[in-house]
Amino acid sequence: MAKLLTAIGLMSGTSMDGIDVALVRTDGSRALERGPARSYPYDDDMRGRLKAALAYAADLEERTARPGTLAAVEKELTERHAAAVNDFLEATGIDKSLVDVIGFHGHTVLHRPEARLTVQIGDAALLARLTGCQVVSDLRAADVAAGGQGAPLAPVYHRALAIRLPQRPVVFVNIGGVANVTWIGSNGELLAFDTGPGNALMDDWAARHTGRACDENGALARSGVADEAALRRYLAHPYFAEPVPRSLDRGDFTLEPLKGLDAATGAATLARVTAGAIARARAWFKAPATLWVVCGGGRRNRFLMELLAWHLDAPVVPAEAIGIDGDSLEAEAWGYLAVRSLKRQPITFPTTTGVPKPLTGGVRHKPK
Repeated sequence: MAKLLTAIGLMSGTSMDGIDVALVRTDGSRALERGPARSYPYDDDMRGRLKAALAYAADLEERTARPGTLAAVEKELTERHAAAVNDFLEATGIDKSLVDVIGFHGHTVLHRPEARLTVQIGDAALLARLTGCQVVSDLRAADVAAGGQGAPLAPVYHRALAIRLPQRPVVFVNIGGVANVTWIGSNGELLAFDTGPGNALMDDWAARHTGRACDENGALARSGVADEAALRRYLAHPYFAEPVPRSLDRGDFTLEPLKGLDAATGAATLARVTAGAIARARAWFKAPATLWVVCGGGRRNRFLMELLAWHLDAPVVPAEAIGIDGDSLEAEAWGYLAVRSLKRQPITFPTTTGVPKPLTGGVRHKPK
């Protein structure tokens, strides 16, 4: 049996929620032991700085450039990740010397695969020094450079989880800032792509109209009725005509179609957009799914979960229903991918990112 490596995964991604930390022990293949996980929310000031960073990143043409406040935000983001790792190890009683690798995502500020460009801020070399652990970062870069979409990257981890399920085909739905699906066939075949907006627009709308970070439980959306003209405008977006695999930048969809709508109507419309776009994914599957497993922050939105159950022709359950922590799954995936990277195993595939052939990725940083 291949040796199991202990990995910590760190996920910030495209959401403004905070940092998810999770531990896994794995051989990067079928052997998988899931360990503890914790979340470290961002405060409002950090969310504001990250939103400002998106504006500075909008015109980037070089993935290492850090104009404006990007360099300062990157440093603070890295220090927050290091503090999260150190607190996690102390809180769980895990000896740092037992950690073989940290899988570091960083925070996506620009994703333009058509230009072969994806930018995640986060200084992996600094993280390695601050934690004293080996770090693997930039897991998307090689895929994008080779012509892939660079997202989603969790599908190979979803397959490792699906091995333990009695039913297939199964779909994992991750609803973060952007929503994506992984379809796993009866023989382990993979198909994955971003479906459309996830929580990002709903969160931005809630912040604008309620001052809160999100529409808790979808209460605002439930109180309104979707505007059909705005809904049609969203679902007519050119993105939905693109072949899969395909991926999105957080900024590809905006709130502009909601101009003039009241808070409840806009929230109801956005919930319908997210659910409707996820439902459209079925057109690309080779066989109908027998189960939909929802991960990410979107699974906490009761109204959105009800919309999905109404749209889809199979059971829709939160990750916890199959014994998985829906908050930590993406972080777990990054730990799993870091191990695969160390072993030079593929992390992206033609049917998950459109890359021409299965490809490994990642950059290794050792503490100095």
